[in-house]
Amino acid sequence: MAAPRILSGIKPTGRPHLGNYFGMMQPAIAWQHKGEAFYFIADYHALTTVHDPAALRQHTRDAALDFLACGLDPAKAVLFRQSDVPEVTELAWLLTCLTPMPMLENCHAYKDHVAKGKIPSHGLFAYPVLMAADILLYNSNVVPVGKDQKQHVEVTRDLAEKTNRIFGEVFTIPEASIVPEMATVIGLDGQKMSKSHNNTIGLFEEEKALRKKVMGITTDSQPVEAPKDPATSSIVALYRLFASADDVATMEAQFRAGGIGYGDFKKRLFGAIWETFEPFRARRAALEADPTNVDTVLAEGAARARAVALPTIDRVRRAMGLR
Repeated sequence: MAAPRILSGIKPTGRPHLGNYFGMMQPAIAWQHKGEAFYFIADYHALTTVHDPAALRQHTRDAALDFLACGLDPAKAVLFRQSDVPEVTELAWLLTCLTPMPMLENCHAYKDHVAKGKIPSHGLFAYPVLMAADILLYNSNVVPVGKDQKQHVEVTRDLAEKTNRIFGEVFTIPEASIVPEMATVIGLDGQKMSKSHNNTIGLFEEEKALRKKVMGITTDSQPVEAPKDPATSSIVALYRLFASADDVATMEAQFRAGGIGYGDFKKRLFGAIWETFEPFRARRAALEADPTNVDTVLAEGAARARAVALPTIDRVRRAMGLR
């Protein structure tokens, strides 16, 4: 049986944070050993919110550097910029012509945007169609996603099946892989870690900045001597991502027993984060020392991605009458 074609992407709207790492990057790095992995930096998608050209270029470069520093192997996985494969926007238009408006009106991101009283751009409204193009262009079999992204894969499947019914067997039908590793990471304020909530911890924070953020995690006003509930603590939730099961059990027991203040627990969390990312910081510094490293990886990745994309778009054009 052939190895699966795996596809995932990360949106460069700022420096990657712990939520990005545990929610997408770490699982993607593990998946590179399980099949033929294609990972893209979604700069087209980022344009729905990032309108500063210099910032977008820097965020894209940082995402590539961080991915490589954290263990992505360009010999095993294809890493590329979404915009370096322009066929994806053509495919998005071809799919748009088959996409019912109610399908997009029912998508969570659009509904949430409207519910907050915001005026969505067409880019945000049509976001799931571009995502479908990302997936279908590379004949992807498996799309690892968290539960909140499952709907977008379902949209992709619906569009692929509709295209195949009308024009013949054009697309591979992808499967969403809901994996438990795609964790929801708690932010500094107890909500889901998100740039929009301004509650993130960056992967490569400077030591002083990291310590300040960790020590500023929101807690209740329980006195030092009082028992505390580990189940509701952001400190414990974050510590669980870095520490061994035994160390987590020890912290939980100490929470329940009382006698230790939140400040001491935060110091323990800071140490665990700093130690975990030590080898990644060293690797990132080495990559940054030679700026051509990331440029070469992205250029080679784009060439490999286009080698798959061009036959796909040609097949779609012919099926739909454009050849």
